[in-house]
Amino acid sequence: MTDRQIWWFFVTPCILVGLAVIASLASVFQYSFREFVPGSLETGGFTLDNFARIGRPLYFWVILDTFLISFLTAVFCLLLSYPVAYALVRTQQEWLRTLLVILAITPLFTGEIVRTYAWMLVLGTEGFINSGLLALGLISKPFQFMYTKLGVVVALVHFSMPVMIILLATAIGHVNRDYEKAAANLGAPPLTVFWHVTVPLTMPGIVAGTVVIFAWTMSAFATPQLIGGGKVLMISNLVYLQGLSSFNFPLAAVLSVVAFIAAVGSLAVIQPFVSRLERRVAQQ
Repeated sequence: MTDRQIWWFFVTPCILVGLAVIASLASVFQYSFREFVPGSLETGGFTLDNFARIGRPLYFWVILDTFLISFLTAVFCLLLSYPVAYALVRTQQEWLRTLLVILAITPLFTGEIVRTYAWMLVLGTEGFINSGLLALGLISKPFQFMYTKLGVVVALVHFSMPVMIILLATAIGHVNRDYEKAAANLGAPPLTVFWHVTVPLTMPGIVAGTVVIFAWTMSAFATPQLIGGGKVLMISNLVYLQGLSSFNFPLAAVLSVVAFIAAVGSLAVIQPFVSRLERRVAQQ
């Protein structure tokens, strides 16, 4: 295939999709500067009042909760997914690898709503967890998981783990095992080899997975909507309430712009700390 054919068949569609995304973002951006007209679907003239409203406590705490929930989801997803990805790549037993692949990938074929409703049954006051704890006598009354940040984080971690496992498994699979064997031959115990050799070499996958999950969960809607029950709001839920419930499209557009800027900006802020961590782990 010639370079010209590659350009027309592969590069051109990417450019068209990119232009469509840019046009959509530009449309949302221009809506954020329009005046809200109560009782009408039409917007008014130019105004900056929509951005001033973001400083109100309600919107500030929703944005802060979104950052917190996304951060906790990324951290716990990394901690739970790394052992699974490591076992998936390093196990020598074919049946175990197949089982891990099925358990890790199957949730991707289940809709977000279905998985969220399943977690509602598990986390409810009469759900599996509370029923088990009550039967064992570990608690005297049901623990409140639903309509809390904890419940939202648990469901989002389960929702995000397949993607994290795939990214980590790819990184672990590219590790040259000769480095690990060399460290072991020099007398390093398995845990030392893992922490000082395997982890630094898989740091690109760790960073990529953490960044992807953090940015991904910032736009989560169905899970916090159902598990949070209106008591735990993320930016996407607030955009829905303002845009489709109150028909305040300008304010919904402002919140969307803030979420986009926050996601991109947070990644830019995190990058220097990630680079420093990579160098520190590599030097140990």
